Amino acid sequence: MSTIVNMDLRESELECSHDPHAFLCGLEADSSLFQPAQLRKRLIVLDDLDVRFGGFDSEDFAGCADSRVHKRANVLRTRLEAANAELYQSVRSDIVRGGQPRVLLQWLQNLASPNGSQIPLPGLGFDCRDELLSGVLQLREPSEPNLQLSPEIVFYQPTSVRHILHLIAATKLSEDDVFVDLGSGLGHVPLLVSMMTGARSLGIEVQAAYVASARECAQSLHLSRVRFIPQDAREADLSSGTVFYLYSPFNGSILTDVLNALRMESTRRPIKICSLGPCTRTVANETWLKASALPDTGRITVFSSQ
Repeated sequence: MSTIVNMDLRESELECSHDPHAFLCGLEADSSLFQPAQLRKRLIVLDDLDVRFGGFDSEDFAGCADSRVHKRANVLRTRLEAANAELYQSVRSDIVRGGQPRVLLQWLQNLASPNGSQIPLPGLGFDCRDELLSGVLQLREPSEPNLQLSPEIVFYQPTSVRHILHLIAATKLSEDDVFVDLGSGLGHVPLLVSMMTGARSLGIEVQAAYVASARECAQSLHLSRVRFIPQDAREADLSSGTVFYLYSPFNGSILTDVLNALRMESTRRPIKICSLGPCTRTVANETWLKASALPDTGRITVFSSQ
């Protein structure tokens, strides 16, 4: 596992010495680093270690005084990641027991941005909450895709946790909803939505290898209200959905066809469409939809059928 270089981690609170030996001595003497509550601090340190010493699996010791310093850094990193793994397992155990995932909720609140705003910062980068969710879900990413994708299908990129939480709040998602992620990738959006709200969630993903990983995760966490199907979004049954999500998974004719299918669904019942990224511009041009706020490609925009 590699740490995520992101907004939170760039705001390092640690004053790093230019001397690698002194830098490591300071960290090795800080026993608080290994306390469960210090997840954010450990992630910052792991990021600093990566920046200062580079990859730990190579024999390239660039930036290190010698191999002994490199080995000390490697040992420290191993201990820090072991502390994180123990924490992630405790969160997983709480989820498996069923009910509201209180431990996960608490950690997401603890790792929230200190600016206090309910609306996340724009942009598609990641923060400490994404590292937490990655460690908890333990999704297995396929080594190679098993399908030749259409040029109109966009390369998979996960949605930041801060945007998923904003989506949940902005749509007032509840257990009465059916959430549908069109182009769900490894499935972490339907998984988190289902855990946080109790809503039935469906991930539709054309790459079967990604679907297999998402199903494995749902099964390991005993999440019965989320499912994944390997299917082209244009051919999927959308009749049960109330809230649909598009993180720019495709463009061109595929996006047009999917939006036409959703427009037909809106004639049968009210629906909401949440978008993120470049596809927001296209969704905003649909006259049958009304945006709840000024459309913004860098944040979740919620559209309601009218």
